[in-house]
Amino acid sequence: MRHHKRTGKLSRNKSKRDALLKNLVSSLFTYQRIKTTVPKAKEASRLADKMITLGKRGDLQAEREAFSILRDRTMTSHLFKEIAPMFKNRAGGYTRIFYTNSRPGDGADMAILELTEQKIKETPKAKPSKEKPRAEEKPAIEAPTPPTTPEVSKAEEKPKEKPEEKKGFIPKLRDWFKKK
Repeated sequence: MRHHKRTGKLSRNKSKRDALLKNLVSSLFTYQRIKTTVPKAKEASRLADKMITLGKRGDLQAEREAFSILRDRTMTSHLFKEIAPMFKNRAGGYTRIFYTNSRPGDGADMAILELTEQKIKETPKAKPSKEKPRAEEKPAIEAPTPPTTPEVSKAEEKPKEKPEEKKGFIPKLRDWFKKK
């Protein structure tokens, strides 16, 4: 009997299932949106909601519990400093699942799992300048150019002549047999 067993098995044993869910949650916190199968998205959503709740608590014990699941200090600090403050006014429902097409290879139902509140990444746009472009100004005093010498070595005077290339397939084939 499955009394009090809430997680799906996902066709994996416990250690591989835990590793999969931890990786999905850390990817979700990194990219704020991931594409996966529906059962994996549902399980990862449950774990992600628990992690964000720990982040909102913000005490040392919550950090230790989050670290025991995420196993990465930078990801844990990212959760507590950037992700959890986004949800400070929300009581729950930190993630949402959008159902998409089925996967072409095996027909598995796919879904997009994302955080409900996302940090908007704005790239600063260059403002058009109101000033008219200036014409290029020449310096008042030009630097003297170095004197040129008429001395040229004999090697530079005559470019090396290339032997005429034989055109066609048969002359090249003959040369190839001669080399061997």
